Amino acid sequence: MEKIWLKSYPKEVPAEIDYKQYRSIVHLLEESFQKFADRDAAACMGRHMTYREIDQYSQQLAAWLQNKGLKKGARVALMMPNVLQYPIAISGILRAGMVVVNVNPLYTPRELEHQLNDSGAEAIIILENFATTLQQVLAKTKIKHLIMQSACAFVLPPSHSLHQPQAVVAPPRRQPWARACAPTSQSSPIIANVMQGEAWLGPALKAGLANEALIIVCALPLYHIFALTGCFFMGTRIGAMILLIPNPRDIPGFVKELSKYKFNMLPAVNTLYNGLLNNADFCKLDFSSLRISNGGGAAVQAAVNERWKKVTGCSIIEGYGLSETSPMATCNPANATEFSANIGLPVPSTEIAILDDDGKPVPLGQPGEICIRGPQVMVGYWQRPDETAKVMTNDGFFKSGDVGEMYENGFIKIVDRKKDMILVSGFNVYPNEIEAVAAAHPGVMECACIGVPDNSTGEAVKLFVVRKDPNLTVDQLMNYCKENLTGYKKPKFIEFRTDLPKTPVGKILRRELRDK
Repeated sequence: MEKIWLKSYPKEVPAEIDYKQYRSIVHLLEESFQKFADRDAAACMGRHMTYREIDQYSQQLAAWLQNKGLKKGARVALMMPNVLQYPIAISGILRAGMVVVNVNPLYTPRELEHQLNDSGAEAIIILENFATTLQQVLAKTKIKHLIMQSACAFVLPPSHSLHQPQAVVAPPRRQPWARACAPTSQSSPIIANVMQGEAWLGPALKAGLANEALIIVCALPLYHIFALTGCFFMGTRIGAMILLIPNPRDIPGFVKELSKYKFNMLPAVNTLYNGLLNNADFCKLDFSSLRISNGGGAAVQAAVNERWKKVTGCSIIEGYGLSETSPMATCNPANATEFSANIGLPVPSTEIAILDDDGKPVPLGQPGEICIRGPQVMVGYWQRPDETAKVMTNDGFFKSGDVGEMYENGFIKIVDRKKDMILVSGFNVYPNEIEAVAAAHPGVMECACIGVPDNSTGEAVKLFVVRKDPNLTVDQLMNYCKENLTGYKKPKFIEFRTDLPKTPVGKILRRELRDK
C-alpha cells in the first residue's frame, strides 16, 4: 500500500525501525543496565535507585524464581502500583525467562481470581497493601509461590512457597488479553514499539541536551501498556530517570513530587491533565525543561490542551494505540507547536488502512474502521483463537473497532468507537464531538456522553457533567450546546454528577454510565 503519510514525517524520523537489533527485551534491559549503570533509573517518594542497583536486585530475583523450580515460560503475576519494586520485579521475571502477568492492584477478588486462573500464573509478587484481596482467592488459584513486598524495601523471602489444591473455576465476564508471542520471543512487539517511540519522540526529547539524563514522569500505572512501554521500557532504553507516582489521584501529593524535579516528559490522559490544571500549585511549577506532553488513552479535548499550553508552554501531542498494538500506532509530530485535534501519523514501520464493513478501503476523508499492521501488533489473544480471528484480517491487519478518517497528508482523525456511536433518527452521532463541545464551556470540569433509548428518534443523546461552576444550570448548558451543535446532536438529557466512573488510567467508562 502507498504510505502517503511519509511525506508529512519530520525530517529526523525514519520511515522504518530496526527492531531486530535486540534478541529479546532482556537484551535491551541488560544493555541499558551496563551503559547507564551509575545513573538514577527510578525515583519514588524521595528515594532513588540506579541502573546498577536494578541490575543487581533483578538478578537476585531471577535466580530466586529459578531456584523455586519455576520453568522457562512460567507465568508470574505482578500486583503493585508504581513503586521502586516494580522495575526490579518486571526485570527479574523477564531475566528468569518467565512471563509477566501484570495485575491491576485495585482488582476485586473476583477479577483477581479470574486473571490468575486465566493466565495460568504459578507465582505472584505483590505489595503487602493488597494482600487481603489475594488472601480471599488464593486457594482457588494455581499460585504456589508468593513474594510479599513491603512498601519500604525489596526483600526476597528465604523460602515462601505455597501449595494449594487446584480448583476448576468458571470465569466471569470474558476478558481476553493480548499476548506478544511464545515465551522465547515474547517481547518482539514490545521491542518494536519501544524503538518506534524512541524514533518518533527521541529527537525532540533529546534536542540540545547532549548526554544529559532525561526525567520521564510516570503517573500512569505501569501495569497498563501505555506506561509500561512509553515510560519504563523506552525510558530504560534511553537511560532516563523514571519518576514513579504511586497515586496520581492524590493531585496535591503528585504536584509536590513534581516540584522537586525539572522533568522533560509527562505522558497522561485527558482527565489527568485536566486534574493537574485545576490545582493552583501545579500552575506555579517550573516547566522550562518540559519538552513533551504526550496524550493518549482517550481523546484529548481542545479546551484542556489550550489551558495546558497556556500554563506549561507545551502543547499536548496526541497519539493513538491499543493494548493489542503495544500500544503506539500513530502520533502527532513531537515538534508540533499547535494542537491538531487528530491522532497524527502512523509511526515508523506501521501501516494504517481505513476499511469499510466489507474490509475494503474507503476514500480519503471518509470514515471507516482503523486497521493497523506492523511489528508492534499482537500475535493474538491468550487462549482465545475465536476472538483473535474476529479482529485480524487475512493480510495481517488488526481491526481496532475505532472509526476514523485519513486525509491526503496522511494524518488521521478518530471519530469514535464503533460501539459508542449513537444513532439519532438515522444520523450517526459520535460522543467525542459532543464531549469536546460541552467541555469547552467554562462551567464544565469534565463530561461524558452516551446514547439512551428514545421512542421517537431511536436513541437520544444524554450528557453527564461534573461542574466546575456550581451555579451552572441544565438550561444554560443546553443552550450552549444548541448554539454549537446541530439539532440531532444536541443532548436531550443532561445530568450533573459529583464524579464520573473511570479506569485506573483515568479513561471515562461510558459503559458504566450506560449500565446505570
